Amino acid sequence: MGEQKERETLGSRLGFLLLSAGCAIGLGNVWRFPYITGKYGGAAFVLIYLVFLVILGLPVMVCEFAVGRASRKSVAGAFKELEPEGTKWHWYGNFAIAGNYLLMMFYTVVSGWFLKYFFEMIGGKFSGMTPDEVGAAFGATVSTASTLLIWMVVVIIIGFGTCFLGLQKGVERITKIMMSALLIIMLGLAIYVAFLPGSGAGYAFYLKPDFKALVSGEHGLWDTIYAAMGQAFFTLSLGIGSMEIFGSYIDKKHSLTGESLRVIGLDTFVAICAGLIIFPACAAFGVDAGAGPGLAFVSLPNVFNMMGPVVGRIVGAFFFLFMSFAALSTVIAVFENIVAFAMDKFGWSRTKAVLINFVAMLILATPAALGMSVWSGVHFGSHIGSIDALEDFIVSQNLLPIGSMLFLLFCTIKKGWGWDGFIAEADAGEGIKFPKNKVVKFYLKFIAPVIIIVVFIAGYFDIFGAK
Repeated sequence: MGEQKERETLGSRLGFLLLSAGCAIGLGNVWRFPYITGKYGGAAFVLIYLVFLVILGLPVMVCEFAVGRASRKSVAGAFKELEPEGTKWHWYGNFAIAGNYLLMMFYTVVSGWFLKYFFEMIGGKFSGMTPDEVGAAFGATVSTASTLLIWMVVVIIIGFGTCFLGLQKGVERITKIMMSALLIIMLGLAIYVAFLPGSGAGYAFYLKPDFKALVSGEHGLWDTIYAAMGQAFFTLSLGIGSMEIFGSYIDKKHSLTGESLRVIGLDTFVAICAGLIIFPACAAFGVDAGAGPGLAFVSLPNVFNMMGPVVGRIVGAFFFLFMSFAALSTVIAVFENIVAFAMDKFGWSRTKAVLINFVAMLILATPAALGMSVWSGVHFGSHIGSIDALEDFIVSQNLLPIGSMLFLLFCTIKKGWGWDGFIAEADAGEGIKFPKNKVVKFYLKFIAPVIIIVVFIAGYFDIFGAK
């Protein structure tokens, strides 16, 4: 591998926070969170989700950042740098990076939908369409191979093109611009829909908890708790080193608990604001907010049409630009992790790592695009389904929970990095310190892993159990 090159670093604390938040703020926030909130009854679900975000998401994020900052390496070498001699924690590094590839193999395809809809909304494609025609347009989008491949390639070019420009000049600078624009657009849309007649019912559904419905509603208490636990766990994309890499790029001026709280705060703010846009808008025009994944591509274009030909196009275009920025911020962050892994593992230059992975991703993401169209007949059983669903299943149901549990155990048990090493790194710098009492240590060592195992097993029952 030759001589170890000096590690790149981020140029500012703001860059670190926005990059980390950009990785977490993806389609799980702005697309999945609103429709799963609609499905499970609104505000009561949100409160349960916030609890699990703190007791599960926060400690795993601090662990990832600590491993990255202490090792100054990506998952390619982080565990090997910190593990006791003779242990094999570093084996997980290869599985973690495989998770990044698998995630992007379907995520780049879905991200392309949002970019396509942004340009179509500007062009007025949906103006004057009936609800059935809007639904048919979405059906055509996800079943046409050439369309899916073209927009997938556009997303991959944007992602790796940003990484090619460098950590500070590309990844950090462009993510800062996108995240700032995302927050401005989101706040503008939230203010606009607040003045729509009839939007109050959407706020009541979203912000007023109905605990009676939580217990006696359609889905029941356990299903709602499990869904909130799963959403809190998966929204941050923890467990595959996507956060760890950014820990390796920062200094020790600030404690990692405080930084993690800021990242999770930004992530949660965006998720909740997405609901403040979608639920009032749907209520104002009588559209079902629990319409599932088609909410963004079928229900909302109908809402925009009802706003009028000019206003609807403007509001709709800004909405899909906001969604595109959320998706692309995650793509860029995960691609940076993939590039950094190759640079650390093989000693490649950034240019070589970008070019090889660009070609690899074009090849690897193609099956998911074709699986939605010409290969739609390729199925992996009735419980999993299509190619992209299989890729999602491997990442979301397996690598994320298993990886998160490994990060927790690595940072708390003696045969790993250990509690003392973790605490020293997490608390280095100014800011909020990580709780060091025996109760917290016991919780992280024994209870949090059990919660993750529950999510893991319950997920299997949810997928493969009797319907």
